[in-house]
Amino acid sequence: MGNFSLGTVLVGAWMVVGTLIFPGPVVAQVAPTTPPYPPVLSGQALQFPRDFGAHPDYRTEWWYITGWLRDEAGVERGFQLTFFRVRTRIGEDNPSRFAPSQLVLAHAAVADPATGRLRHAERAARAYPGLAEAVEGRTVVRVGDWFLAGGEAALAGYRSRIEAEDFGFELEFEPGGAPVLNGSAGFSQKAPDPINASYYYSRPQLKVSGTLKLDGRTLAVTGHAWLDHEWSSEILPEGARGWDWIGINLHDGGSLMLFQMRDGEGRAMWAAGTLGDAQGGARRFRPDEVRFEPLRYWQSPRTGARYPVEWRLHLADGRILHLAPLMDDQELDSRASTGAVYWEGAVRLREASPDGQERETGQGYLEMTGYADRLRM
Repeated sequence: MGNFSLGTVLVGAWMVVGTLIFPGPVVAQVAPTTPPYPPVLSGQALQFPRDFGAHPDYRTEWWYITGWLRDEAGVERGFQLTFFRVRTRIGEDNPSRFAPSQLVLAHAAVADPATGRLRHAERAARAYPGLAEAVEGRTVVRVGDWFLAGGEAALAGYRSRIEAEDFGFELEFEPGGAPVLNGSAGFSQKAPDPINASYYYSRPQLKVSGTLKLDGRTLAVTGHAWLDHEWSSEILPEGARGWDWIGINLHDGGSLMLFQMRDGEGRAMWAAGTLGDAQGGARRFRPDEVRFEPLRYWQSPRTGARYPVEWRLHLADGRILHLAPLMDDQELDSRASTGAVYWEGAVRLREASPDGQERETGQGYLEMTGYADRLRM
């Protein structure tokens, strides 16, 4: 899952000025001859390295990396980097390379317990080769000097660079294995109607090394990360308000991805998951095999949104897991780019041991959308 579709938000409530996007009315019209968005279909095999790259015909797409970093003093922090590509269907009949037919956006964040609050920054631009782009055939996405690049082969690594006002990072990511296909061979259904689906794979257990900058200090860091790549034309089902998603690198070398779609009353409409093992095997969970149970809430002093920051997770194999945040305040306000306010944060996964005590079994990220406002997609 990892992040959200932006097509309707950007087409219906934003305007392009220069290379940036701002809230406001859209003056440009979609030409009657503009091709529609292609559907996501079951049975279409993903191919690598081709599918590491962009799929510009689809409405939305994202490359989403989250992880934990440890500096030389042993301090742990979370980080997030997401690049979005959006096909607006505006100006596709215009031969100018400045036509806003494709937009590229980026979010970056660091969860720093020393401050108790998320540091985050965002960028947005219309696509233009070399400046803001999402390349086909391999992973190359950038907005200005922010970039994520790699994926030239199935086991090739990635590298990224982000420079914001009070933080930055330059990181390399080494895959621990082949991509994990979510859903049915990469066809990830989000609702009972299969029209609400995406193509979706994950790269868990990425080994991370590089540098982290905080308030002018440069720290050498190592750690682990998770990459999600997802593309779709329509994934938010009617009646859905948002979702909850986790991507966890397990300490035994495995991985756990779970998500649930919620309706306006907070009830689960659909759920799914993938449990990977260290040998590359995977078990897929059906909607009736996953249950999210909120345990503790935190209310944002800025937006008033109330988020369940601790969860109990019930799986069909009988396991009951406890999800707890690195810190409570990991709310990301991206109204200057994607128009959404959501909670995106580093979490620990714990499981009861035979002696009844909980032990940490993994670290990863939790994303919660639709608590401040319903996503407009």
